[in-house]
Amino acid sequence: MNEKIREMTKKERYTIDDLLEIMVILRSPEGCPWDREQTHRSIRRDLIEETYEVAEAIDRGDPTALCEELGDLLLQVVFHSRISEENGEFTFADAVDGVCRKMILRHPHVFGDVTADTTDEVLKNWDSIKRGEKNLRSSAEELDAVAHTLPSLMRAAKLSSKCKKLGVPTGAPECSSSDEELPGALFAAAARAKELGLDPEKLLSDYCDSLIAGVRD
Repeated sequence: MNEKIREMTKKERYTIDDLLEIMVILRSPEGCPWDREQTHRSIRRDLIEETYEVAEAIDRGDPTALCEELGDLLLQVVFHSRISEENGEFTFADAVDGVCRKMILRHPHVFGDVTADTTDEVLKNWDSIKRGEKNLRSSAEELDAVAHTLPSLMRAAKLSSKCKKLGVPTGAPECSSSDEELPGALFAAAARAKELGLDPEKLLSDYCDSLIAGVRD
């Protein structure tokens, strides 16, 4: 064990710089064979699982678990950033710089001269700035910008919200279920799909794709 690695084991409290250094060590020839072999693709599922574990800690109202799970999620960010740095693409510092610039740009009511006294005004400004950043010139492009990898129900909810803002018809039938009945209706729709030998997740995903394709046409 070299001196640098030995010193890393003696600290009383660690910082983000230590986490970055630990990842460098793990990916080095003196580090861990498993960590060295990983790619963005091979640890993609880990990132998703850690995100859900953070959400579960929030749902449970467990701050101790939330602290731990946020650390695990941060590890995934550092891991991916290290892989990209080794590939000559970007560094963790680049990712931090980028998100800081994004937050300043998207909050002109805080860091600029724009006035936004309500949440609705803030969100309206946010959407407008985001469209400009991503050069979204049409409704189809804005709908297509919603992540395709989201769970289908989450994606459908986000698309329906965007469609409402954009005045785009969804083609979906009106739902008359009340707040109390709606969860059962969703469950029944999923159950009916399975009875027909269909995958409800894929069905809804395909519907989202067809909605965007119809707007594009």
